[in-house]
Amino acid sequence: METMLTVKDLGKSFKDTQVLHNISFEVRKGEIMAILGPNGAGKSTTIRNIMGIMYPDTGSISFHGHDDIPRHRIGYLPEERGLYKNVKVMDILLYLAELKDYPLQKAKERALNYLKKFDLEGKENVSVEELSKGMGQKVQFIASIIHEPELLILDEPFSGLDPVSQELFKDEIRNLAEKGTAILLSSHQMNLVEEMADRLFMIHRGQKVIYGSMDDVKREYANFKCTIHGKNDHTDFEHLANVERVEQDGNTSILYLDKEVQPTSWLKGLPDGLDIQELRIDRITLHEIFIAIATGKNLMQERGEANA
Repeated sequence: METMLTVKDLGKSFKDTQVLHNISFEVRKGEIMAILGPNGAGKSTTIRNIMGIMYPDTGSISFHGHDDIPRHRIGYLPEERGLYKNVKVMDILLYLAELKDYPLQKAKERALNYLKKFDLEGKENVSVEELSKGMGQKVQFIASIIHEPELLILDEPFSGLDPVSQELFKDEIRNLAEKGTAILLSSHQMNLVEEMADRLFMIHRGQKVIYGSMDDVKREYANFKCTIHGKNDHTDFEHLANVERVEQDGNTSILYLDKEVQPTSWLKGLPDGLDIQELRIDRITLHEIFIAIATGKNLMQERGEANA
């Protein structure tokens, strides 16, 4: 798969504090690449360096292998929204398309199509300040893609959206990726990232902690867990084979299993007489991996180096 964006050995300091330490990753054509990390991890600094809002102290950023990054081929939805409030929706969309050297008539056609797709038909002459937060988010999303960018950077795109609007955004992001757009996605909504991303780069304290495909990351870090609903508060789950720890909350018991477990074989070792109203085996979620890293659990030492 063709590499669109290459970030190599990126380093950045503010005064005496180094916030990025040799950050390296790629974003490929037609993929959704997630960049994740707790607040203050260095995600926004990385994105701002890519966008040329600030410049790295060390390392390089290239687009199609070239250091000169053509900004008109990049779409950017920032976390901090910045539409002019007293400007009409269509005017702001056409103005931003013009800044990207995109043909005016084509921009108007795309704007009308997207306004209809995002349930904003008839809002062309409404000023931005009259829109709800969710509507404003939709307009800013349209602004980031109206010029058909090759690389799209989305920083917290689902913020302020209701579930229906989230689905609209997810469908459009997938559609763009299928058409070849390279997408760099930053979000704290781990369930949406886990559902959408092809690969992920997780950063903590300015350093890489995880980098790889979603499937590889799940296999490497996400052990299986068994959730049992039933009245089993007197059952000694801790001493079952291959159980690392147990969490119990009322009639729900969650058994976290060690890395080598084969679920079908392990289930045969459950004791007789359990009250099982419902039983489910799945892997721990990306959310749980994120929490472990954010709270200081050293996954790197436990699991070995992530995909380098």
